[in-house]
Amino acid sequence: MSKRNTQQNKAAARERLRAEREAQARKDKTRKQFVVAVSVVAALAVVGGVSYGVMQLNKPDAWEAAADAKNVSAPKNTSGTDGTTVVIGKSDAKKTLELYEDSRCPVCATFEQGVGETLAKDVEDGKYKVKYVGATFIDNTDNGEGSKNALSALGAALNVSPEAFMDYKAALYSAKFHPEESDDKFAKDSYLIEVADSVEALKGNKAFQKDVEDGTYDAWAMKMSDAFGKSDVQGTPTLKMDGKKVTAEGTDNAPMTATDFTAAVDKALKA
Repeated sequence: MSKRNTQQNKAAARERLRAEREAQARKDKTRKQFVVAVSVVAALAVVGGVSYGVMQLNKPDAWEAAADAKNVSAPKNTSGTDGTTVVIGKSDAKKTLELYEDSRCPVCATFEQGVGETLAKDVEDGKYKVKYVGATFIDNTDNGEGSKNALSALGAALNVSPEAFMDYKAALYSAKFHPEESDDKFAKDSYLIEVADSVEALKGNKAFQKDVEDGTYDAWAMKMSDAFGKSDVQGTPTLKMDGKKVTAEGTDNAPMTATDFTAAVDKALKA
């Protein structure tokens, strides 16, 4: 082999080696750029995920949003600011019995089961009107939603009629449907609708069911709860007439039997 051919071969080899190194360098650069890009995307995703998570944590839940709502859909058969005044009975009844209750309250259930029919008949007969004030404080102590959800459903019943409201309230407190205080069954719309199916005016009532499922009166329920909170009432059930508590003889508690209730109310009516 001539010297010239040898030099040409060496030059060609060097050129191939240079080309291979440049090609490898380009591959390495592309790979690094890809890694950097993926890392940036991943970092942004983490930051975005954290930001989204923080936003979700700071975002008010549905009940908080309802409590802050400026526009409140009040049920029919209500009056006052945001429809939080609920008075049921004949207009010519001279006095009004105020009734403060929390739907999850077990003592309220005992009261309704023992006294509810008598109270409803008195109202129907025009003996007095009843002003209902709903509370939701059990949810606050038990981290639940049932008191609020049941109060919203009661608003949906009131929107149908005062009679439907009274009958539905009685059903919610009945021995058949009222759960233990620790069992937040009223948080489930399906259960509230199941209870409503025992009330003639609400059974299969699609408008009522839609209002329950859509939370039409959630904001109203929260405003009603605020009204309870602004009162001087500390517990439920509480009865008041002419600004004074109506209690069983010799106690500071609401009467739990029809006999004690009638005696206490008759005394208040005469005062």
